[in-house]
Amino acid sequence: MSALLQPRMVEKVWGREVLPAPFVAPKGKRIGEIWFEPPRELDALLAKYIFTSEKLSIQVHPDGPQGKEECWLVVDAEPNAVLGIGFREPLTSEEIREAALDGSIGKLLEWHPVRPGDFFYIPAGTVHAIGGGVSLVEVQQNRDVTYRLYDYGRPRELHLEKAVAAAKGGPHNVSLRTHLPERGSMMLLDGPHFRLDRIDGDVPPELAMRYSGPLLVIPLSGEMTVAGTPATPGQCALALSADEIRFAAGGQCLLAQPCAGGA
Repeated sequence: MSALLQPRMVEKVWGREVLPAPFVAPKGKRIGEIWFEPPRELDALLAKYIFTSEKLSIQVHPDGPQGKEECWLVVDAEPNAVLGIGFREPLTSEEIREAALDGSIGKLLEWHPVRPGDFFYIPAGTVHAIGGGVSLVEVQQNRDVTYRLYDYGRPRELHLEKAVAAAKGGPHNVSLRTHLPERGSMMLLDGPHFRLDRIDGDVPPELAMRYSGPLLVIPLSGEMTVAGTPATPGQCALALSADEIRFAAGGQCLLAQPCAGGA
C-alpha cells in the first residue's frame, strides 16, 4: 500500500486558476486549497496547501476539546503579500464586536509582510486573515470549526457572537513567528497539540527519538521515499515511524505528529 495520502482540490471564490509549481489547477477551476485526506492512523492532524488571489475572511478558531490550532509556512508570495495575525493594540470583546460590525476590524489587525520561508504559529483564539497572493502549507488540528468576524461583503455566513466569545484581543506574540534559513534541520513547534519539525537531509537521531509512532511527512524540496514510496514536493505521506523516511539529493520536508494527550 502506498504511503501517499490522497489529495483533494477545493474550489474557493478567492482561489486561483494558476497555481505555483508543482501544482496545476483543472481548467476553469479556482483552487483555493488542497487537502490531504487524513489517514485513520493519524486522523488528529490535517495538512493542506492554501492559495489565495484575494483576502480571506477575518476569522478565529475556538479553544478547548473541539478547538483548532494551526501553523503556516509560506512557500510562495507575490510582492506586497501580507498575513493578518492578532491586533495592533489590545482590544476588549465589545471593541472587537463593534469593529466587526462597522468593517474597521481589518485596520485593527497587524498585517505582516511575508516571503517564502516565513513561519507562523496561530494559537486558538487568535484573530487572523490570509491576504491575497500567498501560497502556504498549513498544518492544523483536524477540526472543522471556523468563526467568521468579517468577510468584506461576501454573501457568506458570519458567526459574530461565537467569534467574539472565542477571540483574544491582543497582539500576536513575536516568539510565535520567524523566518527560516534556507537550509538546516530545526524544531518549529512543540505542543501543546502537535509538534512540527523541518528536516534537511536524514532525520537527526535526537529528532527520530521524539517521533515514535505515525507521523505526517510533507516534502518541500528534493527527493525522498516514505515506506519505500517516492514522495515529492506537493505531496503528503504517512510514515509509521521516522525510520521509514529516506532522503536523496537535496531532500527537505516537514514532519508533523500530535503530542501525547494533545490531539
